[in-house]
Amino acid sequence: MKFDMGAQVLSTLQSQSQGSSTDLGLLIRQLIQAAQPLEGKFHGSGKVAFDLFKSRADEITAALNGSLAAILGGQAGMDAAFATGTQEQGENAKTQMAAGNFDAARFSGR
Repeated sequence: MKFDMGAQVLSTLQSQSQGSSTDLGLLIRQLIQAAQPLEGKFHGSGKVAFDLFKSRADEITAALNGSLAAILGGQAGMDAAFATGTQEQGENAKTQMAAGNFDAARFSGR
C-alpha cells in the first residue's frame, strides 16, 4: 500500500477547520434566533429541553469550539511531524549519498 500526501494538505485542512470553528458559534446563535417564535409553544419536557438548550447556548458553543481547538491542535502536530519527517528524510538521503563509495561501483573493462 502506498500513502502519498502533498506537503500542504494538512496546512490547508487546518485553515479550513479554523474557518469552521469561527462559523460554529454564529450558527448556534442563528439556530436559537430561528427557534425563538416556538418558545411559547412547548409544554412539559419539550419546554424544559428548549429552555435548557437556550440557557446553555454559550456553554455548548464553548464546548464545541474547545473540541474543534483540540482537533486543530492535532492537525498542527501532524503537520509539524510530517514537515520534520520530510526534512529528516532529505538530510538522511544526503548523508547516505555522501558516505557512499561511488567509485567502487564503476563498471569498467579495465
